[in-house]
Amino acid sequence: MTDLIAKTAIDRRLAEIVGPTIEGLGFELVRIRLMGGKTRTLQIMADRPEGGIEVEDCARISTAVSAVLDVEDPLEEAYTLEVSSPGIDRPLTRLKDFDMWEGYEARVETTELIDGRRRFKGLLRGTEGDEILIELEEPGEDVTIGLQFEWLSDAKLILTDELIAEMLRQRKDAGVIDESRYDDIEDEPDTDPDTDNEEA
Repeated sequence: MTDLIAKTAIDRRLAEIVGPTIEGLGFELVRIRLMGGKTRTLQIMADRPEGGIEVEDCARISTAVSAVLDVEDPLEEAYTLEVSSPGIDRPLTRLKDFDMWEGYEARVETTELIDGRRRFKGLLRGTEGDEILIELEEPGEDVTIGLQFEWLSDAKLILTDELIAEMLRQRKDAGVIDESRYDDIEDEPDTDPDTDNEEA
């Protein structure tokens, strides 16, 4: 089964090196990409199994991964390491992601043409065996199709109000957002932007 976490041979090699370290810290590797450019960039996306990774977590992962890469030294040329969360409109890189985000909109691309198209957009309807199910809006009716996971070249959630609300709910449930620390938002009258606000 193809894995969208690491696409190229070097990405897969890097995933083998850093994956156990990331898992040892209690996180999961969501995606890894070695990007070209003047200075190469190694992009790592990680998350908690239940979701909700913070900036401090990314810093911990970055420190641990840097140490492992220094020892293994898989890259000859200089590179910059970037560790981040998957974001709200996250990439879907594992079969389980399609179950986890069932009911949310996604954009999916396949390596080969399927019924004359490579791009599909619709509501995720979970998985069935090695297939991901996606409900497409077709003229006159909604149709749910199954696509083999190994056919996928790219997949990501689409930013919607429902998705934002769910992510905020997850963060609140995980104790990331403590509403008691914030005052109620009140509308302030517009102030003149040219006025200097000097502290007394």
